[in-house]
Amino acid sequence: MDKFWLKSYPEGVPHDVHPEQFRSLNQLLEDSFKKNAAKPFSVCMERWMSYGELDELSSALGAWLQHLGLEPDARVAIMLPNIPQFAVTMAGILRAGYTCVNVNPLYTARELEHQLKDSGATTIVILENFVTTLEEVIDKTPIKHVVVASMGDLLGFWYGRWITFAVRHLAKVVPAYKLPLTNGRTVTPFERVMAEGMGMALKPSQTSLDSIAFLQYTGGTTGLSKGAVLTHRNIVAAVLQAEAWFTPALRRIGDVSKTNGIAALPLYHIFALTLCLLAIRWGSHLTLIPNPRDFGQFIEVLKKRPFHMLPAVNTLFNALLQHPQIKSVDFSNLCVSQAGGMAASEGTARHWLEVTGSPMIEGWGMSETCAIGTNNPVLNREFTGTIGLPLPGIDISIKDDNGHSLPIGESGEICIRGPQVMTGYYQQPAENEKAFTSDGFMRTGDIGIMGANGYTKIVDRKKDMIIVSGFNVFPNELENVISSCPGVVECAAIGIADEKQGEAIKVFVVKNDPTLTEEAVSEYCKQNLTGYKRPKYIEFREDLPKTNVGKILRRELRATA
Repeated sequence: MDKFWLKSYPEGVPHDVHPEQFRSLNQLLEDSFKKNAAKPFSVCMERWMSYGELDELSSALGAWLQHLGLEPDARVAIMLPNIPQFAVTMAGILRAGYTCVNVNPLYTARELEHQLKDSGATTIVILENFVTTLEEVIDKTPIKHVVVASMGDLLGFWYGRWITFAVRHLAKVVPAYKLPLTNGRTVTPFERVMAEGMGMALKPSQTSLDSIAFLQYTGGTTGLSKGAVLTHRNIVAAVLQAEAWFTPALRRIGDVSKTNGIAALPLYHIFALTLCLLAIRWGSHLTLIPNPRDFGQFIEVLKKRPFHMLPAVNTLFNALLQHPQIKSVDFSNLCVSQAGGMAASEGTARHWLEVTGSPMIEGWGMSETCAIGTNNPVLNREFTGTIGLPLPGIDISIKDDNGHSLPIGESGEICIRGPQVMTGYYQQPAENEKAFTSDGFMRTGDIGIMGANGYTKIVDRKKDMIIVSGFNVFPNELENVISSCPGVVECAAIGIADEKQGEAIKVFVVKNDPTLTEEAVSEYCKQNLTGYKRPKYIEFREDLPKTNVGKILRRELRATA
């Protein structure tokens, strides 16, 4: 395949990566733990954890899991927010030779039941705040062992106990629960696991690059979520690809191990998870943000010390910009404002650059590709409106519905091939048959156009396309235009049934100017969009439904419309 996009690569970025230099992801982790033992790994609520502590604690947790006698390929679920226990648990599971199953802590009982049953997880590490959800469904799942963490477990003896007390009794966000201890089920506090595990030896695992590291469940926006099978090879490749691409932006620090990355996106999500593993590869540290929705507190954390990487989705960048204290933050050390997870808005990108002096660098990836796919060069100073170039070792092809590659400049489905692409969906042979083309590319469901320079522009998701009187209309385009209208904070466009046109366009708008009217938005659309792309209906709302990562849920808007 002609990788013509390599001609557009920044100087010094390698064209390929070699995950075979590691026996497994475990070797990458353990090499970093030993090399960087004295260096800080994370800070949360002003309590620091070093790489040496992460090594010791994850070894103890892994040994404790092995002591349970789990099967060699056992799946262990993690239902934790961005607190120190997450990295300890993740590394412990992997080092013990098991598979991590990341679970959204805000899942409903129905969603949790599906994921635990589908993955076959027999053990779960869960924050006590969310145990009542597990209580509702545990008897319908394979779960035999429950490890219950408290918010303050790893925040120091006295301070940690104060935090746990405050969460339980002042904030009152830990509902009472009683897990049934039937059929030999065990429930163990996280602190006891740590204490017992310290007296146990972690046995070497037989993990290889082809072993499963993560079952990473997709968002399930079209139905029940599916588990993307990500091997140790997939994850190592993704980390090396990210390292190759992002390192040039951090050269002005002098030493990448001094990088402070902001972990506001949830670590159970593939975007933040991959960047967490990149931090471990570098020996750098993360600032953990347990609740990024508390924007006032979030900004106070940003003000405490220099930070260099800020990954976020477009809605998070936008929300920070709307906060009155944003201009009190020192952004002079920020090297990368990495946008992903959803389409980035030109209006938000322009405003972000004005306020921070840091350009938004847009990239694209999926759970199925370890979040790695394409990215704009990290030294760019301008927003390109594209998702950038394929990263080292990755092939991108724009294909039609029959799997045939299309010429440059024609729109079709973005298909991807590379060492970081999943091996398939867990126990879903029919889905896997549909997911891959005959020449080994994975179909992504995104419609895009690749230019002669190798940069790709996403038009929209296949399923979100609106057909108005036979014309294809892509919501991303409409939202990008309307978000630039003065007074508009964010918006979402959907198609609704219409007798005359087949579908009509409806736009939901969140505004920060109380004087903004439907007529004003309509006039702005008239000036900037051709006739069939203009919304027939405009509705103002206080907010828009979003996933926990911040991606706008058009399907919920369609259901209510």
